[in-house]
Amino acid sequence: MPIIPLAAVSTALIVFVLLGLRARHSRNLDDYLTARRSQTGTTLGLSFLASGMGAWILFAPPEIGAFVGPVAVAGYAIGSALPFIILGLIGPAIRRRLPSGRSLTEFSAGRFGNGFRAWVAILSVLYMLCFLAAELTAVGAITALLSNADGRYAITAVAVATVIYTAAGGLRASLVTDRWQAGLLAALIVIVAAAVLGLAPERPAGTGGSLPTPALGDALGVALTLIMAVTAANLFHQGYWQRVWAARDDHALRRGAVIGGLATIVVVAMLGAAGLLAASRGLPLGTPPIPLFALITDAPAWLTLPALVLGITLVASSVDTLQNALVSLGVTETGWLQRRGARWLSALLMIPVVLIAWQQISVLRLFLIADLLCATAVIPLLSGLSDRVSPRAAVLGAGAGLVGAVLPGALATGSLMGGLQVASFPDSIPTLGPFLGALSASGLVVAALALRGGRANRPDSAPG
Repeated sequence: MPIIPLAAVSTALIVFVLLGLRARHSRNLDDYLTARRSQTGTTLGLSFLASGMGAWILFAPPEIGAFVGPVAVAGYAIGSALPFIILGLIGPAIRRRLPSGRSLTEFSAGRFGNGFRAWVAILSVLYMLCFLAAELTAVGAITALLSNADGRYAITAVAVATVIYTAAGGLRASLVTDRWQAGLLAALIVIVAAAVLGLAPERPAGTGGSLPTPALGDALGVALTLIMAVTAANLFHQGYWQRVWAARDDHALRRGAVIGGLATIVVVAMLGAAGLLAASRGLPLGTPPIPLFALITDAPAWLTLPALVLGITLVASSVDTLQNALVSLGVTETGWLQRRGARWLSALLMIPVVLIAWQQISVLRLFLIADLLCATAVIPLLSGLSDRVSPRAAVLGAGAGLVGAVLPGALATGSLMGGLQVASFPDSIPTLGPFLGALSASGLVVAALALRGGRANRPDSAPG
């Protein structure tokens, strides 16, 4: 890696490590995993922003803006923020049911039994591993694009740096670094935005592009798909649920959710607007399309350095959250891991993920499948907040969600295999049918069975 980019990346990661190590004095295993009742609303809001804003925002929102337009960008922004708002609304109720809880799997076990708990845990782990692999893959691609260096160095450096401080400090380390990373992200996004808007050279006459003008129905379909997919999947993100119990009180949780949600909408909308700008300027967007980097290439050369640090910061802020989340879920589900074991688990989990990221393969299709699986179970899971929903209703609802995910494609193609193929997103393009089918079928079955039955009995004696 060239010396200046290497120095910038190394400096950023060293700062994150030092900040994280300052928070390594957790009182016990529970504090290590949850930082229970310790965080203010502002801290949580910044943490939601930093932990949710991975490198995906440099790729996906600009591409949506460049090819589908502002309506789809608005859908993406709302979908990215909606999980935080939902956490702010339902988090207090779950905290009351499980005052000593650590994960959503404990809530699902208390309401619907250990079988449903196992399914929720599988979905959560699958989603978070996809997210982790995607983020590290992205930082390798960003490094190669902006510095012509081998992306594997950046992948390894980010993985090692984040493991050092998350293994030492647990959730508190992630929360401390999130505050600084959120501020750095905001500053770097402003710098990059100002540069591409005001400093990029004018395009020669006759090379201007045009804004995307898809049919309104198509744009709304993409927007609705993104809202469904992103919201459903992020509600299985254990890192966000850790912050529910980290909140000092219910007011802090609600305030943090609002701050994180609004900030996320602004950031995603800005990056989506960058895609619109790239399309309007007629820039070559690349294959696969990378509109933001087309703008950066068109801007002054010095901009590549803050853009590279921005990419590193985005990835570190999401990776440390995912590392903590996977460890927290592992400790909670095994029931026997202690703090030393949790630290080893944090390091060991990264080895296969780093090896996958080194391959620089697209994980988008796997991501979409994980999103869809989460969509099949999210309504049955959240229905546990109502005492009218029985374990049988939740299990049958999740099963109906799986059928509903396949049914639109099966009807369109005339075969079960065709339905399965559509639901596996062969072109790595999110489509509305499977998500709408999964949510509709699961929701209808849960509602129908809840209306038929009375107050549900819980399978075990969870607090509530």
